[in-house]
Amino acid sequence: MPSNGLRRLPPPEFLLNLKVPGTMTLPIRQFDASHPDFAAQLTALLAFDASADDAIEQSVARILADVKTRGDAAVLEYTQKFDRLAAVNMAALEIPQSALQAALSGLTPQRRNALQAAAERVRFFHERQKRECGADGFTFTEADGTVLGQKVTPLDRVGIYVPGGKAAYPSSVLMNAIPAKVAGVAEVMMVVPTPDGVQNPLVLAAAAIAGVDRVFTIGGAQAVAALAYGTATIAQVDKIVGPGNAYVAAAKRRVFGTVGIDMIAGPSEILILCDGSTDPDWVAMDLFSQAEHDELAQSILLCPDAAYIASVQASMARLLDGMPRKDVIRTSLVNRGGLIKVRDMAHACEIANLIAAEHLEISAENPQQWADLIRHAGAIFLGRYSSEALGDYCAGPNHVLPTSRTARFSSPLGVYDFQKRSSLIHVSQAGAHTLGQIAAELAYGEGLQAHARSAEFRLNSPD
Repeated sequence: MPSNGLRRLPPPEFLLNLKVPGTMTLPIRQFDASHPDFAAQLTALLAFDASADDAIEQSVARILADVKTRGDAAVLEYTQKFDRLAAVNMAALEIPQSALQAALSGLTPQRRNALQAAAERVRFFHERQKRECGADGFTFTEADGTVLGQKVTPLDRVGIYVPGGKAAYPSSVLMNAIPAKVAGVAEVMMVVPTPDGVQNPLVLAAAAIAGVDRVFTIGGAQAVAALAYGTATIAQVDKIVGPGNAYVAAAKRRVFGTVGIDMIAGPSEILILCDGSTDPDWVAMDLFSQAEHDELAQSILLCPDAAYIASVQASMARLLDGMPRKDVIRTSLVNRGGLIKVRDMAHACEIANLIAAEHLEISAENPQQWADLIRHAGAIFLGRYSSEALGDYCAGPNHVLPTSRTARFSSPLGVYDFQKRSSLIHVSQAGAHTLGQIAAELAYGEGLQAHARSAEFRLNSPD
């Protein structure tokens, strides 16, 4: 088994070695969904070991315990060690609001306008989501005067983790911070590693636009620990959201229960269902768009047209050399990519529900008819003009999505992730008489006499 935990597919008849003169070689797996062994091949293709190795787990456990015990001192030491920052105190690790605004002002007009336009669309969508998801709570009164309902309140304080190592993602700042603010969270704390002190102006500008309250240049497990347990400088949060490396994922997993978390995110995924009517260059580039994230990202095409699949193959081989991240794309496609011929589009939808991809593009003449058959996907992009890249940056819906088949039981990050619900129960005297008899009977059945007597005391209470 390769070191990344993926099982290789041995049957040579499913491996196509693409080569166009003047281009890179691109060996990518090709499958036929009618093959008797396809189910096993698909399982192997999707296999991904998300568990951290023992060394990472042990290191993370030590860091969490150290920060929990020593607070700021431990955070400062780990930041000096891992990010090579010469900060002498925690104050030096906080970026003031003036610096965020300066970063925003320093952007070119085109870049600033794009960032603001994206933020406005993300905010508009989540404000609509808040209204539609019952964020105002509800109550109703029964015939005997008993009032029941639900109260919705925002979290007090959340922490957002923004990667700052191999890549920096201002779009992730918008997607994590804006729904928190729309939900009514009073304080949003952001942590972002800045190795060697290099700060990304676009990330800081995004924090300014999104309304982030405090920003600290810390990362890794020590940042997660500081947010989860609190230190003298960093107040404890109620929930931690945002992606990170294996150390961050392991730390989030360990602190869950002390604080809430959004999810444990795996590598990025795209699944394209295409009827053969879309320009093959478009589909090839959409597959590249996820493969360029990292070597473990996954890009898969489902199509009933063998000739069209061949056209996409040719486009991929021709376009790859022009990609600045061609080595990452190639590794991702070779190790985890797949081009799958299906019986028809309905068959493609069946397979899509098994895959439960993070991003699902339905690139077809009538995408809605196929979308109606989809039960499991993080985000569904309808029609050939709906590229996944638009969802990453500016369409409006959140780009923090379930990966690794978790779309079967979880949802995109949203306003609802930054709120909690409290049940409201205001029982009238008449209601206490009716409900008390029911509760007492059930309590005696469970052997909980105090519960029963508590309900019975109110059965014949005076007005």
